[in-house]
Amino acid sequence: MTKTKVFLQAINDVKEFVTIVMHYDFDIDLVSGRYAVDAKSIMGIFSLDLSKPIELDAHTDDAEDFLKKIDKFIVK
Repeated sequence: MTKTKVFLQAINDVKEFVTIVMHYDFDIDLVSGRYAVDAKSIMGIFSLDLSKPIELDAHTDDAEDFLKKIDKFIVK
């Protein structure tokens, strides 16, 4: 599993993020506090607190390409 933090500041960020995530076959979860949602679900993402960074869990060992695609959302 690959873990990182992402920050989705605006509605357009969420739309772009979900569009990218949909291209990958492996499961990707966003975790905020005790809530975890499918990162491919726009409605699920909007149920989280987007005012702060969110933990991303990608259930794959080969996430290099995926991480490059979402680089602008990753908290460094």
